[in-house]
Amino acid sequence: MPFDVVVFDLDGTLLDTYEDIADSLNAALAELGRPALPSDLVKYYIGGGVEALIGRALGPDATPETSATCTARFREEYSRRWACKTHPFHGVQQLLDALAERRVRMAVLSNKPDRATRDCVARFFPAERFEVVAGAQPGIPRKPDPTGARLVAQQLHARPDEILYLGDTAADMQTAVAAGMYPVGVTWGYRPSEELQAHGAAKLIDQPQDLLGLLE
Repeated sequence: MPFDVVVFDLDGTLLDTYEDIADSLNAALAELGRPALPSDLVKYYIGGGVEALIGRALGPDATPETSATCTARFREEYSRRWACKTHPFHGVQQLLDALAERRVRMAVLSNKPDRATRDCVARFFPAERFEVVAGAQPGIPRKPDPTGARLVAQQLHARPDEILYLGDTAADMQTAVAAGMYPVGVTWGYRPSEELQAHGAAKLIDQPQDLLGLLE
């Protein structure tokens, strides 16, 4: 430290997306004749990408056909609902403004599909905020595999050890550690602080503005 490059996770870190995800998932489950899941449970299922979300929702006994049908229905529902209830977490916009004033370079790395990641960032944040925006893409393993994080570092022309990585799940902390970045966990996201600490968080922050202190 100090760091002048920050890579952010998206869902649970920059944006509170779980209600739109939960509504889309429950609409898909209803078409399969399955009961709705509580929103707080869906919140805990977020973080591994669409396939992981569907797998957790259906459970281990789901057939491949059922999983494929549910995934397709979820994608269709989410394409209509993704901006209905989603919003930046309180203080995030102010944090990004402060980082921009300090000329901190920023990027987003998400397990959300790449197109949806780009749509969310474009909808809720000024276009010039992030130098790199990357979601899940064919041929690139999802987090916690560090491949995507290393590719983002290359695109930023920065060494991994120059980058602070901010996220809300175990997968985020594992990604940062494996990529050689500095892992910081947020406690306002979708997983408990104990999980973040157990998987490598060097620091935890309770509100977005706390990040500024780590950059000084």
